[in-house]
Amino acid sequence: MHIHLKAVAAAAILALSACAPSPTPAAPTPEAAAPAAPINYGANAAASGTFEHTGATLYYETYGEGDPLLLVHGNGGSIGSLAFQIDHFKSKYKVIAMDSREQGKSGSSDARLTYEVMTDDLAALIDHLKVGPVDVVGWSDGGIEALLLGIRHPDKVKKLVAMAANLNPSLDAIYPETDGMVKAISVTLTPEALATADGKKMSKMVDLMANQPNIAPKDLGTITAPTLVLSGDQDLIRLEHTVAIFNALPNAELAVFPNSTHAVPIDDPELFNATVERFLATPFKKKARVDDMMKAFQKLEARMAPSP
Repeated sequence: MHIHLKAVAAAAILALSACAPSPTPAAPTPEAAAPAAPINYGANAAASGTFEHTGATLYYETYGEGDPLLLVHGNGGSIGSLAFQIDHFKSKYKVIAMDSREQGKSGSSDARLTYEVMTDDLAALIDHLKVGPVDVVGWSDGGIEALLLGIRHPDKVKKLVAMAANLNPSLDAIYPETDGMVKAISVTLTPEALATADGKKMSKMVDLMANQPNIAPKDLGTITAPTLVLSGDQDLIRLEHTVAIFNALPNAELAVFPNSTHAVPIDDPELFNATVERFLATPFKKKARVDDMMKAFQKLEARMAPSP
């Protein structure tokens, strides 16, 4: 587009020159500033750091200033999976993101990978950076970890956002298509594949999806942090399971994105980010089902009342 505009401008100058006997040289037009190169989130040494926790070296990046906001990626992802969220929130918050162990640039260990281990890694990161308590936004596996932070480390969190989390891997929680996807990945883990470093990591990712988590609904009742529960209406997680999570939390809000999949943070980051931002920025007050509805109608009646 920029090249085409320059060509049109040059043609216009030549046409005017043919009509004028002694044209005044045009003042040079400054070139538009080149757009800044996008930040390579997840591979940005200037924003990075590492620390050790229970046998693994964990890699993280931080951006911006302000209240701390911890972003947590999903299964097999990395800090880069959250690029749209980091870009949006770094102007308002101190954004913190970490590659979960066995993923991204973080290290491995010989132990089984569990959601509890990854959650405790996040708690250790909060302590390492001395930033707690923090707001937490987790997507998929990250949403599970957000809920577990509220259960296992309530003193380290302020508000929680759990996008597309599940409490168990059963067909009560996920759709048959989701289960089929996990099984299709599982069959690729041949003995030859499992003998490689990447195959061993993938087997741990599959174990997370196929056999975990195992969170009792009653444990959600111990979470005191205000929590926003999110889902796409075409998510991998059953909508009724997401509603059950919402109902089990004592201080929760629920939002379901229309015509949206598990990937709404990528597909529609503007909607996702605005929904999260409004929740984080607004003081939490749980609505009373009838009383607050009646207050709304009273407000409408007052507005419609004729002026004296």
